[in-house]
Amino acid sequence: MSEDALAHIAAAEAKAREVDGIGPEVPTRPVARVGVVGAGTMGGGIAMNFLNVGIPVTIVERGQDALDRGLRVIRANYERSAARGKMTADEVEARMGLLTPTLDLAALKDCDLVIEAVFENMALKKQVFGELDRVAKPGAILATNTSYLDVNEIAAATGRPEDVLGMHYFSPANVMKLLEIVRGARTAPDVLKTAIEVGVGTGKVPVVAGVCHGFIGNRMLSRRQQAAQQLLMEGAMPWDVDRVLTDFGFPMGPFQMSDLAGLDIGWSRETSRGETIRDRLCEMDRRGQKTGAGFYDYDAERRRTPSPVVERLIRAYVAEKGGTVREHTADEMLDRLLSPMVEEGKAILAEGIVQRPGDIDVVWVNGYGWPRATGGIMWWAGIGRNER
Repeated sequence: MSEDALAHIAAAEAKAREVDGIGPEVPTRPVARVGVVGAGTMGGGIAMNFLNVGIPVTIVERGQDALDRGLRVIRANYERSAARGKMTADEVEARMGLLTPTLDLAALKDCDLVIEAVFENMALKKQVFGELDRVAKPGAILATNTSYLDVNEIAAATGRPEDVLGMHYFSPANVMKLLEIVRGARTAPDVLKTAIEVGVGTGKVPVVAGVCHGFIGNRMLSRRQQAAQQLLMEGAMPWDVDRVLTDFGFPMGPFQMSDLAGLDIGWSRETSRGETIRDRLCEMDRRGQKTGAGFYDYDAERRRTPSPVVERLIRAYVAEKGGTVREHTADEMLDRLLSPMVEEGKAILAEGIVQRPGDIDVVWVNGYGWPRATGGIMWWAGIGRNER
């Protein structure tokens, strides 16, 4: 099966850039300079994609400290590559020389493509796009890196929704291959085609999605997260759940992933009421790898071990909330985790959010670590086997 599966995913990656109605007659817009709003982890990683292929980038931050920090991270990434022999010191300086840092959004006036990479907050993104509408030149493409939010609502903050679309990169954006391109209701065909070609030209694998909460990957991921949490409420431990997925072929499970990202993303001590297991871990300053403890315990080299503290916490939480503890086989847990994702994939297809099952496979293989040898989630589930 793996030979057919590998052939399928290779073909699906090539096919994903083909969009109905966007043929050779549709022109593209020139992209000679790119602007990035936000110099954090995502913004810096996005900028590197363009610097790597010789495209100048203007990167904007609101404060000097944040801007300086972002520049240090970009330089450190390049210097680490140079230390490994992947580039020369001169190449590091050449790439950094293409980067223009600024605190002035108006400096984006000459950019052909501007990608917003600010905090995942609708009000903030609409404010940024309102400002971009005033400073960007006519014909500039305005893209949001949102991972969940309504691209149409963001586009409506401008007077040029035809120039707006989503370009959802995956962290670390300078490494991960997937680029989810979100086509808004009024996105112009040439804007969509340009975004696809920009993705290919910067070494990404682009997949086009329609507008919905979470688009393709995160919409399906949320179903897996819900299933994983429910397994905890039935007495499974985080390491049991993670092991089922790593045995299947994922590089890590959901709780390992949470620890890596940081459990305190979106969490606030001031508003926390201990309503979830995550809340209670954060209240104990178990916030993931960065604090040496999250769902797992970590040593100085960030090697993980199951935590007796977490096991006691989960058992107490389940008892308090009236969960029903039971035994689970590995096969049952795998089915509980993956079947809801397949069902969500079918819904995404039925709604026309994505063109073909293979597009969903491409998203999961390139963005979420789905094992490539299985062909992707929909192929594995027997959906799209007759695609050509």
